Amino acid sequence: MKLTKAQINELIGTLSERFASNPGRHKGVKWSEAEERLRASPAKLASLFQMEATGGEPDVVGRDKKTGEFIYFDCSAESPKGRRSVCYDQAALDSRKEHKPKHSAVGMAAEMGVRILTEEEYRHLQSFGPVDTKTSSWIETPADIRERGGAIFGDWRYGHVFIYHNGAESYYGARGWRGSLRV
Repeated sequence: MKLTKAQINELIGTLSERFASNPGRHKGVKWSEAEERLRASPAKLASLFQMEATGGEPDVVGRDKKTGEFIYFDCSAESPKGRRSVCYDQAALDSRKEHKPKHSAVGMAAEMGVRILTEEEYRHLQSFGPVDTKTSSWIETPADIRERGGAIFGDWRYGHVFIYHNGAESYYGARGWRGSLRV
């Protein structure tokens, strides 16, 4: 996906406003440096554009000390609307005989050029304030769980982060997924 100059400028403006409005997510990070990296990375901008378009509200949540990469997560209050009602991965989608969802979380993430949050990343996101208080989000599932047909997801209930399991082929209107991108 190639963005127009207008789309790039609008996205940069949105990201800049979100960055300024949420300083607790990225202490010690300078927006000017993040913007410079973004403008030099058209493919990453396209991924962030898709994260934004599907309701993820991406924002910088840190910077890798070794690589210098800026780390973006979907920071929307609830699981992104444009990414709900999906099963976990392609194998789960293929296993459904009836009432298949339109897509899988892992498949959508790959198409967008992002990764699904890990459990550690999901807990880090929750440290900025509760998200998924009415929804839930698939998170990267360890191979041993996935090999047995399961997948894991997280949400915030009763003042705590909960990580649960479900069959990977399941899907619900209130369950989606959150992405991570390094720029």
